[in-house]
Amino acid sequence: MNLMSLLAARRDAGRPVRAGLIGAGKFGSMFLAQVPTTPGLEIAAIADLAPDRARQACRTVGWDDQRLAATAFLDDGAALAARDDVEVVIEATGHPAAGIRHALAAIRAGKHVVMVNVEADVLAGAELAAAARSAGVVYSMAYGDQPALTSEMVDWARAAGFRVACAGKGTKYLPVFHQVTPDDVWTHYGLTPAEAAAAGMNPQMFNSFLDGTKSAIEMAAIANACELTPPSDGLLFPPCGVDDLPHILRPKAAGGVLETTGMVEVVSSLERDGRPVFRDLRWGVYVILEALSDYAAACFRQYGLKTDASGRYAAMYKPYHLIGLELGISVLNAALRGEATGSTRTFAGDAVAVAKRDLKAGETLDGEGGWTVWGKCIPAARSLAEGALPIGLAHRVPLVRDVAAGAVVSWADVTVDAGSEAVRVRRAMEARFG
Repeated sequence: MNLMSLLAARRDAGRPVRAGLIGAGKFGSMFLAQVPTTPGLEIAAIADLAPDRARQACRTVGWDDQRLAATAFLDDGAALAARDDVEVVIEATGHPAAGIRHALAAIRAGKHVVMVNVEADVLAGAELAAAARSAGVVYSMAYGDQPALTSEMVDWARAAGFRVACAGKGTKYLPVFHQVTPDDVWTHYGLTPAEAAAAGMNPQMFNSFLDGTKSAIEMAAIANACELTPPSDGLLFPPCGVDDLPHILRPKAAGGVLETTGMVEVVSSLERDGRPVFRDLRWGVYVILEALSDYAAACFRQYGLKTDASGRYAAMYKPYHLIGLELGISVLNAALRGEATGSTRTFAGDAVAVAKRDLKAGETLDGEGGWTVWGKCIPAARSLAEGALPIGLAHRVPLVRDVAAGAVVSWADVTVDAGSEAVRVRRAMEARFG
């Protein structure tokens, strides 16, 4: 509750919080838009593969010439992490291998890391978090994105003495979305390809939101930060509005859909026939509380919480998330309090590659949101037992044998570069938990 007073003290002492941003895409641009209106927070440097594009992004969000002149623009994220004038490194590239490389560079340089790059975090977050702890720096989820917001709600619930039955987010989902490719993604967004291109929208990135991959990645991140469990065979995506959250997201033994208590799940804003769900949670996050005493359950009712029929399960939710507009909360928590806004603690969930169609030996996988695979969230124990290929490594790797539609792709099905940093760090994490 005192971030601004702490920031004001730093500003008045002539020591503003100075951050460096790697990746000036949509998430990064939204954060940059808030920097001029957060006195005491400055951007020392921005790294992007196209520095001129990053400069233009700053102009687009309202930066003046003075602020632009005071900021260094680079094309190398590792070089940014090594700068003496950067206190907190924000990794927002969305590329798993690049995220691992940049996070490790920042940690070695003694810098706090805010990991917008959930793809990298799910691929090897437990290993990166361990490295950060050893170095005495913060490794944090990005506030404003659903994993950090959900983790905050889980922490609040547990600190208040409740058991967490389930936690997660909402999205737009139908089972057929798992087979959607970038060729037909825009029909599901109500856009023509020309309209999307004019707006600078990347079809593969937007398809990863639609085909279930992004949901799998985010739920694995929440599972790993909150020590929750994914469903054994992937997310169920039950249609559910906010009024029905405690009825549906409770254990089967209590009348709900969960295999057990303490799980992650995503609720759909569409009924299975395509009709909109009443009071959907498409843009929000939630946590399901379980009262552990009759007295607490009675208080749920007395204070107006939506509960299940038993009165023991109740829902708290946040209907929206503002992604990059809220990212400053993570940066300031790391710099001023030495705290993360959610961070990987274990390897409980994984996002693994599943074939969208029958794949043949010799084909090349194309990663999140592409034509060949989608990401499925499963328990890490199952992923390790089956040798499943993480979706974060299903980029430009060739198949060495056929994989049937709907089957999980394994390490044995592909040829990977065993010497790459991302593969080595991932394998180290698997060994740690295997």
